[in-house]
Amino acid sequence: MHFSPFHLYRAGDSVLHGLDPRVKLLLTLAFILSVSLAPVGAWPIYVLLLAFALSASVASELGWSFVLRRAALALPFVLAALPVLVTVKGDLLVSIRLGAWSLSVTAPGLERFLSVALKSWLSVQMAILLTATTPLPDLLLAMRALRLPRLLIAVLSLMWRYLAVLVDEALRMMRAREARSASWQGRSGGSLLWRARVTGGMAGTLFLRGYERSERIYNAMLARGYDGSIRSFPLKPLSPAERFILISALLVLLALLLVGYLLG
Repeated sequence: MHFSPFHLYRAGDSVLHGLDPRVKLLLTLAFILSVSLAPVGAWPIYVLLLAFALSASVASELGWSFVLRRAALALPFVLAALPVLVTVKGDLLVSIRLGAWSLSVTAPGLERFLSVALKSWLSVQMAILLTATTPLPDLLLAMRALRLPRLLIAVLSLMWRYLAVLVDEALRMMRAREARSASWQGRSGGSLLWRARVTGGMAGTLFLRGYERSERIYNAMLARGYDGSIRSFPLKPLSPAERFILISALLVLLALLLVGYLLG
């Protein structure tokens, strides 16, 4: 499958697609911050935050399968929280024997692990909705309007523009490897050790080619007057409806966070 840096965005005419990118960016950051700061085991608050995320999913009109499939990206990060099952002290739930080792899963550890898993899933889901309903150029303009560091915006912009170039370069190198290692049996390549050695060489070659290309691109940009910022037309002011949506959603998230700490 050919890689395109535009594959994160899904065109549409939903309410979420038409919302100003500054509003979507601020609400996404506020939602992720609220989820991160929510107390461990505050399940009623988690349910309300889940309802908030599901409402945004419905407003995006992207479909449940699309959002849930991409939200599975949070699973590898959840595995990093597995040690809390046996490192947090508390009431013992189950003891697992692994040879000479004995692992004790505690109730507070399980509660903390489930909290981390749900928080990660909710945060990834909102990030997916942001990128799927907002073209990256509009998102970069929103970052610039919100006075984020110019260096960060420049790095994201160049990464988005030239990531596909690096992927195409890697695909050409892989096709060249297969062409040079073909055999009459119809299989390309050698042993696993040979493939690992060739892959390491390809990674080094790709890094050198990318570095050399970045130098040429940067010199060309300097010759054209690049000073660290990308020129663009300013975004239009927020409409009263967008201001109302932004303020209302921020107040709801703040109220959920405060209630979570009061209940905790």
